[in-house]
Amino acid sequence: MITNLKVTNYALIERLDIDMDNGFAVITGETGAGKSIILGALSLLLGHRADTKAVKDGTQKCVVEAHFNIRHLNLKPVFDAEDIEYDADDTILRREITAAGKSRAFVNDTPVALATLRRVGEHLVDIHSQHQNLLLHDSDFQLSLIDTMAGCRDKVDEYRTAYAAYADAVKRHDSLKKQMAEDAERADYMRFQYQELADANLSDPEEQEEMESMAKQMTCSEDIKSAIYKAINLTDNDDMGAINLLRQAANAMESVADSYPSARSFSERLYACYVETKDVAQELNRSLNAIDYDPRELERVNERLDLFYALQRKHRCNTLRQLMDVRDGLAEKLSAIDNGEEKLAECEAEMAETKKRAVALASCLTKLRKESAAKVDKEMVARLMPLGIPKVQFITKLTPTELLPSGADKAVFLFSANSSSQPQPVAEIASGGEIARVMLSLKALTGSATSLPTIIFDEIDTGVSGKVAEAMARMMKQMAEGGRQVISITHLPQIASAGTAHYRVVKTDTGSVTHTDMTRLTHDERVNEIAQMISGADISEAAKQQARELLSRWNTQHYDALS
Repeated sequence: MITNLKVTNYALIERLDIDMDNGFAVITGETGAGKSIILGALSLLLGHRADTKAVKDGTQKCVVEAHFNIRHLNLKPVFDAEDIEYDADDTILRREITAAGKSRAFVNDTPVALATLRRVGEHLVDIHSQHQNLLLHDSDFQLSLIDTMAGCRDKVDEYRTAYAAYADAVKRHDSLKKQMAEDAERADYMRFQYQELADANLSDPEEQEEMESMAKQMTCSEDIKSAIYKAINLTDNDDMGAINLLRQAANAMESVADSYPSARSFSERLYACYVETKDVAQELNRSLNAIDYDPRELERVNERLDLFYALQRKHRCNTLRQLMDVRDGLAEKLSAIDNGEEKLAECEAEMAETKKRAVALASCLTKLRKESAAKVDKEMVARLMPLGIPKVQFITKLTPTELLPSGADKAVFLFSANSSSQPQPVAEIASGGEIARVMLSLKALTGSATSLPTIIFDEIDTGVSGKVAEAMARMMKQMAEGGRQVISITHLPQIASAGTAHYRVVKTDTGSVTHTDMTRLTHDERVNEIAQMISGADISEAAKQQARELLSRWNTQHYDALS
């Protein structure tokens, strides 16, 4: 349950810090006072979308923080799964929004993603606003409610896992079948392309570079030979060749080494140049023999290169490696085509097996849902009759469907306010007041089957009054038994008087500043507030007396202590 709510710089709220108790609490206030602002602040803590307009004008950041006592909820596994510190006595949810639109979320002072805040918040608070009445149009919502009453969430999760496996198998089967059809249309051309690449005998990714080097060398063989001849002549000429001259220079230095010691070093260096030049000349002579122009070999090399270039243009490649990848890819596709029927059969077998498991689990769910639906019908009639619909008919209709993520059932709630009319889908036939009573009864029904600590009703009493309103108050009060916190935003004195705690939302306009605040009322303040709800702005003594009588119908000892 919420033990404390702090709101700073949110919309019209400058600062709000209010403690809250368990049990049944009511929030009242004039239309436009800002009750929806309180709900908006709480919605932020549940991970709802943030709007920069929510930041109070003239401020840089708004902060919404709520403290929860969750000792009796066994939520430690939830916190462990999210890797968040667990504090059963004081769990803190906080949301910060800057004027620039930046949003941050925290759980127990640990920064978390918005999705994490949403998952944690789902276990703590349920806000029922009027737009949620539209869920009565949603078959999945009705089916989920039946599952909740059946207590079969584990079975639902097991089915969803099986259905996901079946859906994946169907997707793989359909994808393979489509690919096979597309490949079959191109199979002949793909075989031609593959054979063309296979006939090219591509095995060495470096072959093209080697061939290009050979072609260049053979094309320029005469120029190369001429250059080598010249180099040999300049180095290995008997009279004026570099080798002979270097040897003479080395000997000349050696001859004066005894009288000029530095000459020996010069001699050694010149001799080293002589040896190296002589070695180069020998290699030049050997290379000369290796360079030979063969027109037929050049033709073969050029034909090979032309084949490489043509294939590269055709397949939009730049290297032999890329061509080899194309060839291998074609081989793989052709293999898949040749073995496609076998793979398709494997996919069909997997699809059949996963469908069989999903159907079995769906059948088990259907059985549990039918049993739960009968209980829901009985409980709903019992809850709706005291709410001013004594002749109510409520029937949960389950219709078989193909396999869906939710199972093999479609659910619809059928409703009739009297015994003479045939029940119809509740969303189509019920009035606004009847839908409010149906939704309250459904919430009360599911509340008894779940451990949700805080339920907030936003004007669930729309379209009702008198004894029906009092009966709705009694139902919400019963929901609050056993430590649950139920909060109702209401305009009806019958419901306002039933709360064990009463909060009033007030909007103050000073001319230059408008702000909203929420305070807890004492017993006397409650009398005035309820009297105003009865008689309007001018509070009469008769209205006060009626307010006291309404309060006296409920246990008011708590408020006597406050006044």
